[in-house]
Amino acid sequence: MSATARGGVGKRPVLGASRTTDDISGYQDEYRQALEAVLEAKTEGQQPPKPSTEAEEPGGQVVDLMAVLQESVRKAQAARGEDADEAEVHEMPTAKQKTAAKTARKAPAKKTAKKTAAAKKPARRQRRD
Repeated sequence: MSATARGGVGKRPVLGASRTTDDISGYQDEYRQALEAVLEAKTEGQQPPKPSTEAEEPGGQVVDLMAVLQESVRKAQAARGEDADEAEVHEMPTAKQKTAAKTARKAPAKKTAKKTAAAKKPARRQRRD
């Protein structure tokens, strides 16, 4: 069944179809090799070999993200022609200032319409069984 017949769009290769045994020739299964060495030593009645204590490859470089961000901001400001030292800093309003500003902006309360009582309806007659 083709990809189109299955409801797919156009012809797409099947996942993993391009893989061959040549693609994995550069890899080694170190765990399997170590396990086979341990099993072989045990079947011969010897002590299993000690695991290798070779240092792994050093990790990547540690980057100070804040320093990179600040440098990026400086470059962007320089590209726009802004002076990096003259940034405007505003103080954040406190909770009291926020509520005061909200109440000052609020429109005066509207008066609600006066409700009138609904007219009384006559009582229903009782049903006779």
